[in-house]
Amino acid sequence: EESLQMWDLNKRLEAYLARVKFLEEENEVLRAEIQSAKGSPAGASWRAKYEEELRALRDVLDEAFREKCTAELARDNLYEEVQQVKSRWQKEQAAREEAKKQLSLSRKELEEERRAQIWLKERAVQLEKEVEALLEVHEEEKAGLDQEIASFSQSLESFRCAPVAFQPVEVEDYSKRLSEIWKGAVETYKTEVAQLEGSLCQAKENLWKAVEDNQHSQLQLQHLEKDLAGLKARKEMLEENLARQWQEQRGEAEKFQLAMEALEQEKQSLRVQIAQVLEDRQQLMHLKMSLSLEVATYRTLLEAESTRLQMPTG
Repeated sequence: EESLQMWDLNKRLEAYLARVKFLEEENEVLRAEIQSAKGSPAGASWRAKYEEELRALRDVLDEAFREKCTAELARDNLYEEVQQVKSRWQKEQAAREEAKKQLSLSRKELEEERRAQIWLKERAVQLEKEVEALLEVHEEEKAGLDQEIASFSQSLESFRCAPVAFQPVEVEDYSKRLSEIWKGAVETYKTEVAQLEGSLCQAKENLWKAVEDNQHSQLQLQHLEKDLAGLKARKEMLEENLARQWQEQRGEAEKFQLAMEALEQEKQSLRVQIAQVLEDRQQLMHLKMSLSLEVATYRTLLEAESTRLQMPTG
């Protein structure tokens, strides 16, 4: 029974020793591979290449951040320009409203001047009619006076008395008064006509001034409309540039985000690989230690068994 146990133990020991020898050889091979990988130029070149790629990616990332900062600065500048354009557009709109108000006031003044001109024309026609009526009345009065003078002269001829120093004082006085009245009426008419002509000239000047102001307002309004159209076109162009830059910046940000995610995944995979290698190495070390303990145990048992067998039977 002891021989069978020893034979079984020897088989197990041979198997353990073979396994230990195989693991030690494999460990030596792995150690040699690790040393060769550390000392070989291929490993150094691979590590240098990896570090160079990592450095290049970091440079690209820094350049992306710089471009992002530049794009944000350009965006802020464009926003300030848009605000300036908006403020200028508001000023132009206020000026346009003011020009419209002035135009409406000029139109009102023009209408008033036209009405005044029409009233002056009507007044001039009325005065002309009054002058014609006065002339007709004057002609009638003159004709009546002529008839009275003729009848008076006939009545004087009918007298047969001796000629006396008769002087028609009353008739001359009456004619003088009529002539003075006629002159006063003519002077009054001339004064009124001169005043009406002066008012008409002033109305014409005001009308021309209103027309010139209206034309000036129209030209200013056209210039303001042109400036407004130019500002609108510039605003649309700035908005298109801003939208395009936003799209480009968003695309670049997405690219950099994808690159960062790829680098992070590669980093995680490298960490997993390193952890796996460390875990495998730890397991090999534990296995080696357990096998060393078993070998030492079996050596102790074998030495004790050989010592027992070498002892005398007595």
